[in-house]
Amino acid sequence: MFTESENAVANARVWLITGASRGLGRAFAEAALAAGDRVVAAARNVEPLAELHEKYPEHLLPLPMDVTDRQGVFDGVERAAAAFGRLDVVVNNAGTMLYGMVEEATEEQIWAHLEVNFFGAVWVAQAVLPHLRAQGGGRLLQVTSMGTGGGMATVGFYGAGKAALDSVSEALAMEVEAFGIKVTIVQMGGYNTGLFTTGTTTTEPMAEYQSLRTEMEAMWGDAVGPEPSAAAPVIMELVALPEPPRRLIIGSQSFDHVLEMGQAQVDLYRSWEHLSRIAPG
Repeated sequence: MFTESENAVANARVWLITGASRGLGRAFAEAALAAGDRVVAAARNVEPLAELHEKYPEHLLPLPMDVTDRQGVFDGVERAAAAFGRLDVVVNNAGTMLYGMVEEATEEQIWAHLEVNFFGAVWVAQAVLPHLRAQGGGRLLQVTSMGTGGGMATVGFYGAGKAALDSVSEALAMEVEAFGIKVTIVQMGGYNTGLFTTGTTTTEPMAEYQSLRTEMEAMWGDAVGPEPSAAAPVIMELVALPEPPRRLIIGSQSFDHVLEMGQAQVDLYRSWEHLSRIAPG
C-alpha cells in the first residue's frame, strides 16, 4: 500500500515551462507547484525564480535556457528530463514583442524577434518530442495569440511569429498524435505580463507613420489587462483533460474578439466570392 504522500508523488506531473521567470510562464509554474506538480522553469535569467525555489526546493528546478540557442535548448531539455525522470507537460511560452511599423523594423530586429517567438518554440518542440514519444505521450502547449487570424499595425511581426507558430503547431499536432502526444494551441488574450515593457523592442519611428502610430496608441489605451494568474486555472484544467482541444482561446473578451474577426473575414470572402469563382481550381 502506498501512503498518501507516496501517491501524491506518483501522480504528480512534471512540467517544462519556457519563459517561466515572469508573466504567464511564472503564473503557470506557480499554479502547477501549488497543485503538487514538479516544474522545470526555464528562462534566460532565473534569478527572479529564487524566492519560488526557496518555497518549493524539491519541486522546482530553475533552468537557464536561451531558446534561440538550438543546441542549448537540446542540452537543457536533456537536463530537464533527467531532473524528475520524465516530462508530462511542456509549455512553449517564451516570447518577446517587436513594436513598430513593418517598414521601420531593421533586419536585425526582425531576425532577433522571430528567433525567440518562432524558431525558439520550434527548437523546444523538436527537443522534447523524442522524450514524449519514448514515454508514450505527453502534452505540448504552444502559446500563441488571439491575434493570429490577422495582422495589425505596429505589432505585425509579433502577429507574424505567432501565426507561423500557430500553423506549424497544427501540422505538428497531426504528426505526433499517433504517439499519444497531445498538442494544444493556446491563443492567449491580453494579460499584464510585462510584454509591452520589459519584453519589448521598439523600432525607430518614421515621421510618415506618426498619425497612425498616435491612432494605434490611443486604441491600445492604458489598460494592462488581467493578471497572468487569472489564466492559470484554465491551463490547469486543460492539462487534466483526457482529450484536450487542438486550440483554445484564453479569455472571455478575447473569445468574442476572435469570433468577430473570424466572421469579418468570412464576410470579406463572401463579398468577393464572384471574383474568386471566375478562376477554376
